[in-house]
Amino acid sequence: MITDSFDLTTEAVVRPQSFAQPVAGFPEVAVITFRQEIADLIPTRFGGEVIHTLHAGFRIPVYKIQYKGVAVAVYQTLIGAASTVALAEEVHSLGAKRFVVFGSCGVLDRALTAGRLIVPTAAYRDEGISYHYAPAADWIDVPTAARLGEILDALHLPYITGKTWTTDGLYRETRKNVALRRAEGCITVEMECAALAAAAGLCGFEVYQYLYAEDNLDCETWERRTMGNVPMDTKERYLRIALDVAKQV
Repeated sequence: MITDSFDLTTEAVVRPQSFAQPVAGFPEVAVITFRQEIADLIPTRFGGEVIHTLHAGFRIPVYKIQYKGVAVAVYQTLIGAASTVALAEEVHSLGAKRFVVFGSCGVLDRALTAGRLIVPTAAYRDEGISYHYAPAADWIDVPTAARLGEILDALHLPYITGKTWTTDGLYRETRKNVALRRAEGCITVEMECAALAAAAGLCGFEVYQYLYAEDNLDCETWERRTMGNVPMDTKERYLRIALDVAKQV
């Protein structure tokens, strides 16, 4: 069973260091986006240079920029917990110690309007990867949530905090499971938070993650809202928020 998968008694056979060796001058903080069009802003808006290339069936450039006097790495990850954690481990091997992660989520409370910023405080572990990085349990806390909230407060950015439901089953978010997660206090659903929190705890890096609301599952018929239609200037704003957070973590 997957709940028996956590193993600290033996070594991993394949390690991220097999693919990613330390890079001199690699930034200690990295920003992760899930959107190619956001990553494409880095060389055009910020003059980023490619400091490394990741491989995930295709080439993923890792950019290095200077943002308000701080060196920051930026790259696009793949949607989903397994790929996101694997690439983060590789970037950690390159030299990153702290990650700022931002991406969209579905809401389980219709009162959360599209575009609302959410800081997850705990995640329901309905995915597979976290069970390889932490002992089996239904929930995992996000220990950086309080600090992220302090930074957003200092930036005068409104946000809310709450539990999130991390699931691999994008097309298996059934009405029964939506109702169960809502009853347990989840206000959002996404695909990576629990896994990133578990990997960070085991591997010794920090993850600061915020979400922005898109679609709505708290309704009789699923509402797309802004999903797939977020304006480019809004996407750039989310990136700049992440960079401002990266400067302070």
